[in-house]
Amino acid sequence: MTDVTVTRNDEAGRYEALANGELAGYVEFRSRADHIIFTHTETLPEFAGQGVGSALAEQALADAVAKGLTIVPVCPFIARYLRRHKIDGASIEWPPGE
Repeated sequence: MTDVTVTRNDEAGRYEALANGELAGYVEFRSRADHIIFTHTETLPEFAGQGVGSALAEQALADAVAKGLTIVPVCPFIARYLRRHKIDGASIEWPPGE
């Protein structure tokens, strides 16, 4: 696994993963009142299979929980991550059809 640092970029509406100072991936979101809607996750091809997506999901979701936000997993990757991992304290609002 690559050493990944995740930061929230509110101007871009995404959490960004940096590996060795280089953008490795991101999770896009929209904020609505006390909800955070995760819409898309992308790992850049050169970082595929190195744990970037999992690090992004883990840290973005932990940040949402710490901020007291309700998580809305529209993004299939984030939804799958939530089904496979217990996130203590998470409030999740599943979109219709999930």
